Amino acid sequence: MEILPSTDLISVKNTILKDDISAYTIREDSIRTDGAPKSLFGSFNDPVFGNTTVDFATQFRLVGYPDFGEAPEADSIFLYLYYRKIFGDTVTTQKVRVYELEENLYADQEDGPGGNSSYPYYQNVDLKSMASDQLIGELDFVPQITLDSTETDTFYQVIKVPLDISLADKLIDADSADMSSNDVFLNYFKGLYIETEKLTDAEGAILALEAASDDSFQGSAVVVYYNNEENKNAEEPDTLNMPYIVTEFSARVNHIEHDYSGTPFFGSLNNSGIEDSLLYIQTAGGLESKIDINNLSLWQDSVNTAINKAELVFQVDTIKSDLENYPAPNQLLFTFIDSTGQEFLPKDYSFSPAFYGGVLDTLDYTYRFNVTQHLQQIIDGEVGNFGFKLTTAAKNSEAKRVVLKGSTSETGIQLIITYSKFLQQ
Repeated sequence: MEILPSTDLISVKNTILKDDISAYTIREDSIRTDGAPKSLFGSFNDPVFGNTTVDFATQFRLVGYPDFGEAPEADSIFLYLYYRKIFGDTVTTQKVRVYELEENLYADQEDGPGGNSSYPYYQNVDLKSMASDQLIGELDFVPQITLDSTETDTFYQVIKVPLDISLADKLIDADSADMSSNDVFLNYFKGLYIETEKLTDAEGAILALEAASDDSFQGSAVVVYYNNEENKNAEEPDTLNMPYIVTEFSARVNHIEHDYSGTPFFGSLNNSGIEDSLLYIQTAGGLESKIDINNLSLWQDSVNTAINKAELVFQVDTIKSDLENYPAPNQLLFTFIDSTGQEFLPKDYSFSPAFYGGVLDTLDYTYRFNVTQHLQQIIDGEVGNFGFKLTTAAKNSEAKRVVLKGSTSETGIQLIITYSKFLQQ
């Protein structure tokens, strides 16, 4: 004991930074919309975030070699679009218009002709220009939602759109060479463009389409109903059917438009000189926040200092968000910007996504990010401090948004730092 120093070797302290943090709302750069787990569709007038309108295009693939039998005759043809979740209301009528694609969609870069395809696809892709101007299907529908017995999920809902019989005839009359493989077939029938009408005087909704098939679900589909010679002569004839389905290998693309005119943040959007007391975060290539944390370089002058924990806390404005009617994103992402303007996840995410955080805490309605290792890297001079961005994790497969307390609000954005100071060298 006599050889130990009489004072502590390490002093552990805690500080909360608020005044050094600035933030403002910006438009997110155009996001990729191809191959999302769920494809979005519909038009929605958000009372806070303005209008979002989403169109959809997809390929349909063979489930096997179609055998229509002798002398087949088309009876009818329908497009089935399945969904389970919506964001918006269930009272507004929406419109579906269907057109046949005239240009190929591509599921990956290698399929593009000479490498010159427009793949990958981003939210501003002009799907309408890739389709025929001949309308082959139209339907007015009202979205529905039905909870199952546990009230934790929903049953599959379906939009059944009648299509022009000419498409059924085209599919039935396809030459055997056109159906020798899916690659060949997709040049014969390139797919469909499904358009919605932008709503101007009603709320509406965005649907998350269950487009692609999986082990337990056949996927959205075009189904041809027909009769053939054998069926006509049967004692009890029944209409036959042939499905063409959307699979995990089908190219699926969204076109997304946001209109923020008339919103409370429109005047300050993308303006770094105006810090709002609120931040607006939105999926589907909508809105994100630019975050600056100043004076972190001062920590570099603090010799013998180690960061034990650095936690960034964003508070949800539960009133402005109206979480009961508009559920917030389950997770946000906090990224750092390098000297070239590119975004990266901090080292803490690589260490452990669970450690890094960003998941909505429904006890106090906060999003918390552990950026301990990244802050230590700044202090050690390993990375620069060029700013950060706060954005959504699920960007192209769900319609959600949230309003957060901004840096000029009373709550503010908090960076809580616990650090150790070595008192002896």
